[in-house]
Amino acid sequence: MADHNGTPKFRWHIVVFLAPAVLVYTAIMIYPLFNTLRLSMFTQVGQERVFIGLQNFRTLFGDAIWSDQFWNALGNNFWFFIIHMLVQNPIGVALAAILSHPKLRFASFYRSAIFIPTILSFVIVGFAWKLILSPIWGIAPGMLDAVGLKALYAPWLGKEAYALTALSLVSVWQFVGIPMMLIYAALLSIPEEILEAAEVDGITGISAFWKIKLPLILPSIGIISILTFVANFNAFDLIYAAQGGAGGARFFDRYSGHLHVSHLLRVPTPTR
Repeated sequence: MADHNGTPKFRWHIVVFLAPAVLVYTAIMIYPLFNTLRLSMFTQVGQERVFIGLQNFRTLFGDAIWSDQFWNALGNNFWFFIIHMLVQNPIGVALAAILSHPKLRFASFYRSAIFIPTILSFVIVGFAWKLILSPIWGIAPGMLDAVGLKALYAPWLGKEAYALTALSLVSVWQFVGIPMMLIYAALLSIPEEILEAAEVDGITGISAFWKIKLPLILPSIGIISILTFVANFNAFDLIYAAQGGAGGARFFDRYSGHLHVSHLLRVPTPTR
């Protein structure tokens, strides 16, 4: 829309609608982020805060004590993320494809049952799985023994080699409902005309999913991948809830002053 001089009018209504969200996001996200970067350039000397520039970062990356711990923690973050990308998201896509089938009975019940863990507290989930996988009072050894797989059981949360992977799979169980629901919504948004045209051409069943549906939901899968990356590089609660009472207590007591989440995400050697 333009005025009588031919120049386009400024759309003030866009500013009015966006301003509240921008102000809230700036207050709770942008400002704390830049304030954290500002504080990283200071150190505490007695009762005074002294500006030291990038010295903290030089210590973090140059001092062997700090750099080894940082890169180890960052590597654990990447492993946590990779498991979610390779396990959680494909399972979410598969579940969405199955539950979107029009002839599936009780689909609403299945969707609700799969999504319910996502609304549970990290503390509840962590403590529950800690009990389930316990070699003393957990039900996992008995269940594996009942199907003849007792030899596969190990104290997964108590061994450094297995703990992070086990916690990653627990997190997958809790949050697989989110990619499932997002992909499910994307599948339902595909126009029926496209599916009917594909059916006329003989593309049905699994072929319709791979050749028609999957290419159309790739943008949604991309968004889910970004959300997975962000969420898993902020993972903290589940690891602490499941490990904090055992070997994790020593680690978190030692590094309780470090606020970088990926620095905290590290599986300690279990107490012997």
